[in-house]
Amino acid sequence: MTQEDLGFTPATRLAEMIRTKKLSPVEVVGGVLARIAALDPQVNAFAHLAPERAMDAARAAEAALLGGGPIGPLHGVPVTIKDLAITKDMPTRFGSKMMGDNQPGEDTPMVTRLEAAGAIVLGKTTTSEFGWKGVSQSPLTGITHNPWKHGYNAGASSAGAAAAAAAGFGPLHHGSDGAGSIRMPAHFCGVFGLKPSFGRIPAYPVSAGDYTSHNGPITRTVADAALFLGITAGPHPLDHTTLEAGPADYLGRLHDGVRGKRIAYSPDLGHARVDPEVAALVAAAARRFADLGAVVEEVPVPWGPQGPELIRLFWPAHLTRLAAKLPEWESRMDPGLVACIRAGEKVSIETYQLARERKHAYIAAIHRWFEDWDLLLTPAVSVAAFPAERLNPEHWPQPAWDWVQWAEFSYPFNMAWNPAASVPCGFTEAGLPVGLQVVGKRFDDLSVLQAAAAFEQAQPWADRRPALTCPPALT
Repeated sequence: MTQEDLGFTPATRLAEMIRTKKLSPVEVVGGVLARIAALDPQVNAFAHLAPERAMDAARAAEAALLGGGPIGPLHGVPVTIKDLAITKDMPTRFGSKMMGDNQPGEDTPMVTRLEAAGAIVLGKTTTSEFGWKGVSQSPLTGITHNPWKHGYNAGASSAGAAAAAAAGFGPLHHGSDGAGSIRMPAHFCGVFGLKPSFGRIPAYPVSAGDYTSHNGPITRTVADAALFLGITAGPHPLDHTTLEAGPADYLGRLHDGVRGKRIAYSPDLGHARVDPEVAALVAAAARRFADLGAVVEEVPVPWGPQGPELIRLFWPAHLTRLAAKLPEWESRMDPGLVACIRAGEKVSIETYQLARERKHAYIAAIHRWFEDWDLLLTPAVSVAAFPAERLNPEHWPQPAWDWVQWAEFSYPFNMAWNPAASVPCGFTEAGLPVGLQVVGKRFDDLSVLQAAAAFEQAQPWADRRPALTCPPALT
């Protein structure tokens, strides 16, 4: 296999080829690292690359394979970890200069599970500063470039993971999602991103964002995401929010289809602005589900218009945990993050508590509505990729911190804990990817994966690759 082939081969196939000794872990990891060395200067997907550590692990995996040692389901398969997740052998800097060379003393449980399954961690992928925004830049690492167009937004705080997936830097990439940060970069980069039900994959340390942050996979195929989820899901004592249930047979039941499912479609959640090209591609994708045997109806979403007020209060309020850092670090922080923190400082405790009451009623309304539907389809994001030096597209309003205006479709399901995915559904005339969001009932991650897999089979996307002929990245 060429380096390009190794970089784009799904984890399901790599794992099988390694188990049957058609490929070696050293060949796979070495080939992917060589591709990263050649092309990441054009993308800037990595906050920290650990080639020596990865090659040591690959050699150990090869020795175990040849020696008849235990072989896990991801034996020798490369994976990346987002730089908001703690890792004991690599720094965790949160996209911020204030974190320096912060070196945790332990791995988050998800990393432990991946490595126990035989996966080999290549490094840490880039994030916006403390994951605060939907644009792929930070004061620490600069711009992470969209592989489909240099200088353009790769999206949200898991941007490095999605850019790595799109660029063929291996098959499996960890993301996290507090208001869309798995689904948004998947949309912008033309890959698959799954935010599972809240608590499905343990998160440690537990986030301070009022239980909205979810771990999940970003991959090029739905099967790879199902494989990742099956290995990382399940309860853990360090995360008191994890679900007691272990993982379902996500991979084994992936192709059960959507025949007979009742699927709702909303082009705007009753309030959101959407650019016309994005809206047209999503509407066409929604219609495909009727061809797959589902019952698809465009329906009103009465709870939708309640969301904007809630997110614009909670997002800055939760970031006030960084307010004490401003006297020392403000000049070296993302100016938009500073503006967001300042907005949060104006929220009183009384206002916050009253808003939580409204939030809980909003969540109840979402789940009550889902009693009549198996799945909901919406745009993943309102816009295609735009220049990454901007907080908002040029043709949208330009507030100091409010990037949420073009990302109104994702945060409701962080608050309500539903599983949701971004599925590639086409390209704009400018060649930029667009994602369809598939949302399921809480706990029904399997149906979301099955719907995504059915769409993937009907309208494949994984064979289309960015050219990566852009000039070297600017930092």
